[in-house]
Amino acid sequence: MRKYYQVTSKVRTGGTLLQRKIKLLIAMGVILFILPINQIVYANEAIINVDNLNVRSGPGTNFGVVGQIHTDETYKIIQIDDEWVEIQLETGTGWVSREFITTKGDQEETSPSIPIEGEKSIEIVFENTQIRNGPSTDYDIIDFVNKGTKLNVVAETEDWYQIENDSVEGYVLKKLVDKQDVISSGFEDKTIVIDAGHGGRDVGAIGVNETYEKNLTYKTAQELAQELTQLGAEVILTRSADEYIFLSSRSAISNNLSTDAFISIHYDSIPELPSVSGISTYYYHDQNEELAKYIQQGVIKETGANDRKASHGDYQVLRQNYKPAVLMELGFMSNSEEELLLLTNAYQKKIVSGIIEGLGKYFANN
Repeated sequence: MRKYYQVTSKVRTGGTLLQRKIKLLIAMGVILFILPINQIVYANEAIINVDNLNVRSGPGTNFGVVGQIHTDETYKIIQIDDEWVEIQLETGTGWVSREFITTKGDQEETSPSIPIEGEKSIEIVFENTQIRNGPSTDYDIIDFVNKGTKLNVVAETEDWYQIENDSVEGYVLKKLVDKQDVISSGFEDKTIVIDAGHGGRDVGAIGVNETYEKNLTYKTAQELAQELTQLGAEVILTRSADEYIFLSSRSAISNNLSTDAFISIHYDSIPELPSVSGISTYYYHDQNEELAKYIQQGVIKETGANDRKASHGDYQVLRQNYKPAVLMELGFMSNSEEELLLLTNAYQKKIVSGIIEGLGKYFANN
């Protein structure tokens, strides 16, 4: 975080003192000017990603708890100290772990845009391609553009194009535009059914901090659907809201389509064993073992979670499913520490990245 210094002193007469003061001011200006731009970060607000997040009196777990805050609450950021953020409360301030928040208004210049010499244009290759207001997925989505849209490139970073045309301007991820790279990933023309476990009157497991499994599975399913759609897949959700869907209906959706993969999303809970943690993937029909192993390996690689392996599981959505199908248990809500981690956007992105990596390897070998 850039710090601004103000040099003050008493006014005195005499050329020597005045010269020293001018030299000091110039030196301070030079120090600020030469700070590396990849350390400059501006953040306006902290959006809380979990419930019952402890607010502490200082930047570390060794400081006392002064209160708790909850999901989707927003607080003004006072300062950032490594992995801790000081926020403005109704009375006074407090510190929260950076791991459990999203900062709004970030403008982090880790990879400055390089202006394009001459004219360069790109053509969008997928429907509903996201346009963001900055060169990172941390920035807000400000628009969607359709397949075939032509955009002028005004600058670029290593991974992003800064684009514009008569109706939109912003940033687009290069891998969503560079057709050769995207198509080689193997997702184009694939039909993937994503099943967010539970829903409606069936809340599923209840976490230590009163999180409902049905809400967490829906969050993961939405994130996964978005990323797969951007890679060119046709994505079908077994439920698109908080509604109760019969298990037989979930597998029927898969069976009635040209489904290339069915993924049922769940979270685990063993209240009597609160220290148990990790991720597991299940298959029922033997021909789906390979799919389960690829996805399990991908998720463990991305998350670093305890590997509970891919194994046979007698679940109705798998047993009655005649397309490639797996069911995932993506963590233990009965483990307080793991539950808080599961609620963070950063960890959810790791889960999704791992699933996509596993799917990609499966499609490449089948």
